[in-house]
Amino acid sequence: MAPTSQKLSAPDFTAARFHMVECQIRPNKVRNEKLLDIIGALPREIFVPPAMAGIAYIDEDLQVAPGRYLLEPMILARLLEAADIKPTDRVLDIAPATGYSTAVIASLAREVVAVENDPSLKMLAVSNLGSVQIINADVQSTPLTEGCKAKAPYDVIFINGGVEFVPDALTAQLAEGGKLVAVLWQYGPAHAAHTGEARLYEKIRGQISHRPLFDANVKLLPGFSLPKKFAF
Repeated sequence: MAPTSQKLSAPDFTAARFHMVECQIRPNKVRNEKLLDIIGALPREIFVPPAMAGIAYIDEDLQVAPGRYLLEPMILARLLEAADIKPTDRVLDIAPATGYSTAVIASLAREVVAVENDPSLKMLAVSNLGSVQIINADVQSTPLTEGCKAKAPYDVIFINGGVEFVPDALTAQLAEGGKLVAVLWQYGPAHAAHTGEARLYEKIRGQISHRPLFDANVKLLPGFSLPKKFAF
């Protein structure tokens, strides 16, 4: 008898998405049900390299290109909840890599402008956003620290990764009353160790103020390092 071929079905990640929301995100003080529903429905596995699909939902940053990561789901969710994105908002998404954060934000906001300076990642982001039928996001190629001035101002700016500073070029693109969320790296004596502090920045009467949100350990985003100081 001739051997028969069987078509392998694609893995079902429904349970993994459920456990990510219910065991990682919701227990960590995320209460925005719309945000939880979006994250629970979006197929995170298509935003990572195929070989990493099986670990797409773990509670760690995932490297998707040299020096580039998708934020840990819990950190992403807490930052987005703090940003309090409204359905009428225009959002600037800095360094989305393969587009996962842009897809989540686009489901909350009126419009998203994503800035990705890596050409291969930009192509992946555009393809991935199309595959999940996101039509209100535009991926631009400009330096990450410069944002997209041509389409400013923005109600919310979201930075995907740790930073040692928040560029003035980005805060200048905030609308009055606008918010920026980022994880700021802070160093101890002799620059020997760092901690990450999630912060919410707001523009009120043209002035930028900030307040701490929570401790967050995320990877440093290329281009957001301060010049190194030398001690003699």
